[in-house]
Amino acid sequence: MSKLLTTISLQDLEIAPSQRWGAVRLVPLLRQNYRQDLTLVKRNYSRNPSVAVDAQTHYYSYIPHGLVLHWDDRGNPVVPQGTQLGTNNSDIRSMTMLQKMAKREDKNSLRFLPLHLAMESYISIFLQAPWITWPEYSRRSMRESFASHTEYSTSGHSITDLSEALRVFEIHENQVGVMVFVGEALASAFILPNPQDYRALHDTLLTDFYGETFYYYGLYGGANELKMEIDINHIQDLADLQRALQKLRQDWAGTQAMMAGALIDRPIQSQRVYQAGPFSLQRFITDLDRTQTNYIGEAILDDLHSLQYLKIYGLSASQTRRTYLLQQLAAHQWHLENTAIALGTTQSGLLKRLEKAGLAHIFSNQLLEKYRKSQRG
Repeated sequence: MSKLLTTISLQDLEIAPSQRWGAVRLVPLLRQNYRQDLTLVKRNYSRNPSVAVDAQTHYYSYIPHGLVLHWDDRGNPVVPQGTQLGTNNSDIRSMTMLQKMAKREDKNSLRFLPLHLAMESYISIFLQAPWITWPEYSRRSMRESFASHTEYSTSGHSITDLSEALRVFEIHENQVGVMVFVGEALASAFILPNPQDYRALHDTLLTDFYGETFYYYGLYGGANELKMEIDINHIQDLADLQRALQKLRQDWAGTQAMMAGALIDRPIQSQRVYQAGPFSLQRFITDLDRTQTNYIGEAILDDLHSLQYLKIYGLSASQTRRTYLLQQLAAHQWHLENTAIALGTTQSGLLKRLEKAGLAHIFSNQLLEKYRKSQRG
């Protein structure tokens, strides 16, 4: 069984030189040796469905497609039947309700909803209501467990230059993934098991949802010109040229890995969703460092701890603040005074931060009236 992720590593992937279009930079991820016993295919949905997470919880969202994971327990090549990418009627489903974010369909097949798997985790784990009946919290928040909470995102269609960047992008022979930068901030990282899967799913990046921050980066941000040159004064023969090209590619990879530093090799908290033979489907969140962009996402690891699938969603600054404050409350058993002390502030100061983060509704009217009266003076 694969270990739980503690960091996102691209150790067995090659980072190729980027391609830029306007505010969008696409960085190809290549893999020379890829597994044949794992594949991901797209399943279209003609209407935006809701998902029955459990008997009491329903998740409503824009869901353009799902992914179906096929694997072989013995390492044999996988050729999925009946779910191949296409527009035939058998591939298009009209439904208003799906059961769970990840659902096993047969012995070696699992359907899951990309990014929604991570978003459901974000909402259900990090936006849970208090488990101790403190009088400071509203009865509704205690009863409904923040069930009516809403998060906002934007479609890839709304991000300036993304559509054209994907259209003109040159896909490499062994490409299995891509990192998408908008205004030089990492907006998406997408990795698939093999080049065939990537070619089939390349355009789905346009129908993904992104943090609202990247919508504004697309409008007002820009991509810098990255220039790296070979010193021809040190080139005497083809061997010198080959070494210089190899050094150039290493420099490109190092620079672009640094640009993705908000995700790569950063501490994350992860949770196993499903064990599919030798493959582990997990979802994760970064360490909520408020000085940089934070991400939620999902990944598939094999039995060698190699990353076979990855998709991420960048949290906005307000989502990070909200999640951080709720995490701190949970760490102190939802006791306001103890949480305030741990954060180096007063109860009024903590309530002010919670109100600015959009979380005032979880508290009782009596507490809020008392707090607001103290603020007026």
